[in-house]
Amino acid sequence: MLEELKEEEIINKVGGRFRLSILMQKRLVQLNAGSRPLAETKEPNNMAIVIQEILQDKIYLDDAEELQIVEEPDTEDEAPDFDSIEE
Repeated sequence: MLEELKEEEIINKVGGRFRLSILMQKRLVQLNAGSRPLAETKEPNNMAIVIQEILQDKIYLDDAEELQIVEEPDTEDEAPDFDSIEE
């Protein structure tokens, strides 16, 4: 888990060590308050979840250094489009 923090990939992905620490701190606060994890890990701790969320581009800091969550399209709740089915 901590090996990922030593690699330049995660540091460059968020724009530096300072922004990485801000992003991790803000997301850890959310997870500790009960937010749903956006990534699965083998390790049952929130730090590993945050690292995976960053590496999988599920969270980021915007220009105002506010945490943003990338919304994935929810296809489970969509009704099927029967008009497009050919007979």
